Amino acid sequence: MTLFEFNLGIKVILNFFKNLFKSAENETEAEVLEPRIYARSEHCISRSQISENALKVLYRLQKSGFEAYLVGGCVRDLLLGREPKDFDVVTDADPEQIKKIFRNCRLIGRRFRLAHVYFGREVIEVATFRGSGEEQSDEQMQDKEGRLLRDNVYGTIDEDVWRRDFTVNALYYNIKDFSVVDYTGGMNDHKAGILRLIGDPETRFREDPVRMLRAVRFAVKLGFNLDPGCQKAIHKGAEWLYGIPAARLYDEVLKLFLSGYGLQTFEMLRQYGLFRVLFPETESSLSVEENGFPKLLLMKALENSDNRIGEGKTVTAYFLLAAFLWEPVQMRTAANRAQGQDDYMAFQNAVGEVLSRQVKSTAFPRHISLAMREVWGLQSKFNVRTGAKPARLLSHPRFRAAYDFMLLRAETGGADAEMADWWTRFQMADENEQKKMTQPPRGGGRSKTGRKRMYSKKTRSGPGKKEE
Repeated sequence: MTLFEFNLGIKVILNFFKNLFKSAENETEAEVLEPRIYARSEHCISRSQISENALKVLYRLQKSGFEAYLVGGCVRDLLLGREPKDFDVVTDADPEQIKKIFRNCRLIGRRFRLAHVYFGREVIEVATFRGSGEEQSDEQMQDKEGRLLRDNVYGTIDEDVWRRDFTVNALYYNIKDFSVVDYTGGMNDHKAGILRLIGDPETRFREDPVRMLRAVRFAVKLGFNLDPGCQKAIHKGAEWLYGIPAARLYDEVLKLFLSGYGLQTFEMLRQYGLFRVLFPETESSLSVEENGFPKLLLMKALENSDNRIGEGKTVTAYFLLAAFLWEPVQMRTAANRAQGQDDYMAFQNAVGEVLSRQVKSTAFPRHISLAMREVWGLQSKFNVRTGAKPARLLSHPRFRAAYDFMLLRAETGGADAEMADWWTRFQMADENEQKKMTQPPRGGGRSKTGRKRMYSKKTRSGPGKKEE
């Protein structure tokens, strides 16, 4: 036997064992991928709970020969007995095929193409099953840190499920037989109240660090506990959020704090070191106590916002953000005064400095920052309670927001409670009562207005002339 023949024989033997192990691995994987099907009698989801328009989309896709499932948060919420905010559909039809089926359809997205089917104000989002990406070339790209840049790789439901984030969000409601399809043990986690990532937590968070914020949001919203592996990965990977565009983080901030669970979310974000990435100067200001007590304005603002959302009232993003950054503005103003700037310029410069630094973390739109400036700028106007200025202040477009902000400050010791009470009564008073409330105090010296009049009268009499 020659050396060539010997090496060839060794190679054949190695390939034999390699293929043998690969075959065994594939068999094991196939067993893992086998889904658990929960029949209609084994779950609580009823078609009567599902949007009529979502049902239309599901049935039309099925009628056209495609698979069609409800998936994600809507299935999770239906199992919890909650009314879903929206209904998401997933199918094996690609975006162009979906568009041909629905005339009222529009394709969106670059990272992953989606179809939006419009029924008046309601929009049903339809996605194509995502593929595993194993055979991708230019269709799916990642940066050097593992974050997904593009994701237009289509596949089957068996592949799609492993691309989702949490097990409780990876449950599929099959319109064909009304069953729930579970590949990842999501139903068990659902019953146990556990939020668990699909796959290795560190890898999944590196792919998209925003998943850490989603983990906190879902845990608070659902009242679930984070899986220990998920907790460990968040503690380790908070810094990965610095690589996310500031505009995208602003969108996440709105979801985090305007969902009715803002205070709990705030506390959990701080627990895992995520809040300091979103609001670094606010985090620094919270470590400084006044007279031995923590600064409470931000927490009170979040509590009030949660209550308003719970009552079905609106909450404006600029008001809450103004509360988030008020303490940094105050601290920067004090520092500017210490450098010799007058009160007005110290405050104006502080506002500009704080906002310019904050937009590098969460880039809120210009109309939001302008509204915040107005709310902050009007706070000093409440100190003036004589003459015509109080009545003029009532007509300012941002008066109500600024007034509510001043009340918030008064509740937390940052403004005079008597002044807050005066402005509350002033708004309720009629015109005559308002005039009485804004008259300068009598005795104890002339008011500034009185001194101005006297000075003007002397000027008119001229030098050497006898005053009347």
